[in-house]
Amino acid sequence: MDLPLNHFKRAIRSGQKQIGLWSHLCSHLSTEILADSGFDWLLLDMEHSPNELPELLSQLQAMKGTKASAIVRPPWNDMVVFKRLLDIGVMTLLVPYVQTAEEAANAVAFTRYPPHGVRGFAGAPRASGYGRVKDYAHRCGEEICVLVQVETVLGLQNLEAIANVDGIDGVFIGPGDLSAALGHLGNPKHPEVLAAIDDAIARIRACGKAPGILTGDETLARHYVAQGCLFVAVGADQNLLRDSAQALAGRFKS
Repeated sequence: MDLPLNHFKRAIRSGQKQIGLWSHLCSHLSTEILADSGFDWLLLDMEHSPNELPELLSQLQAMKGTKASAIVRPPWNDMVVFKRLLDIGVMTLLVPYVQTAEEAANAVAFTRYPPHGVRGFAGAPRASGYGRVKDYAHRCGEEICVLVQVETVLGLQNLEAIANVDGIDGVFIGPGDLSAALGHLGNPKHPEVLAAIDDAIARIRACGKAPGILTGDETLARHYVAQGCLFVAVGADQNLLRDSAQALAGRFKS
């Protein structure tokens, strides 16, 4: 059995646009539906969703064999959390609230076995096909993808240092927290926030790394793609469910 390929990592490294969807619903059934809906990737959220390891495992199993890549956002930049996620087969992590090059370097180290990092070793985890991928421990770093989320003023100040850390594959701009950090809580479309995002995208690209972002505004999403964002989430499952359910009810009750 060979090491599974990380198609998302290969795509962004070759400059291919990847369109994704945020998933908050923590359900293997909704994930199974979404994974065959045409998106390149799904973000399985653990930071702002009540998603725990057993549920996440069922979502990964539901996505197996589909064309969508799974990206998991852990609740924090934490070595133990990463170890458990990697062991069940997560190949791409989106690490929240990274503000310094040291924090970015830690995130990479948490995904690598010694001597290149500090990931704890397991003999036959799901990630290795339960031991069927014989060279997993030596080769897994080739396919593991580390994306870091910059969403504070300090993170923007350290953007180049963060992006240039060896092992960082992409930098995601978090518009929600960034708008709060810039004094515009709940208003990610404020001109100051939009200008900061455009500037950050250009700086990330200048470092040779892939920029990413989330927005449910289709016009903005197309703008960010035009600016060079390589991984763009264009909506969220809970919002799609909310809006379509309300619209359907409204058509019959109006």
